[in-house]
Amino acid sequence: MAEQTTPRTQGEEESTGRAHQRLREKLGGCIRTGEITLSSGKVTDFYFDGRLVSLDPEGSVLIAELMLEALAARGITAVGGLTSGADPLTSSIGVLAWQRRLPMNLFFVRKERKEHGMQQRVEGPPLPEGAGLKVALVDDVLTTGGSLLQAREALVEELGVEPSVACVIVDREEGGEERLAELGIETVALFRKSDFL
Repeated sequence: MAEQTTPRTQGEEESTGRAHQRLREKLGGCIRTGEITLSSGKVTDFYFDGRLVSLDPEGSVLIAELMLEALAARGITAVGGLTSGADPLTSSIGVLAWQRRLPMNLFFVRKERKEHGMQQRVEGPPLPEGAGLKVALVDDVLTTGGSLLQAREALVEELGVEPSVACVIVDREEGGEERLAELGIETVALFRKSDFL
């Protein structure tokens, strides 16, 4: 059965447009040029520091509004990602989903398994089982997809859950989207590198 979505009103579309424009303005101050080495080891002349916006109160709300809209439209019911880039995104999406009475399960993925306690990599309340579970991964930036794939691997290995969407603030357009697509993961980017150049 096809999912039914409620048509958006003109007011909602205008609100989304304003949020998108305001977030773009804020992101402009988070971009650095000049040679910088990324976590993947690649050297780049375009560096985006997402935490300058995701840990800013207004920025976190704008990101949550835009990401939640994209995720809800795709029927996503669980969201999370690799700590620490995904943590503020996951939290702000969760708060907004609760305020709007949208069902959303939250989790985060450790980079390494704990050596104590439950020794698990995926943290958070247990995800519901069944066909209704649709999972998205979030991150601040997409380059090669390494962080998102690390989170995916933990979900598959520990929970047998396959995410279907990856939602990021900025796609650096360096092959990450194609790499995710090979695994059947749709990329949703609020912005792309080309939007700023």
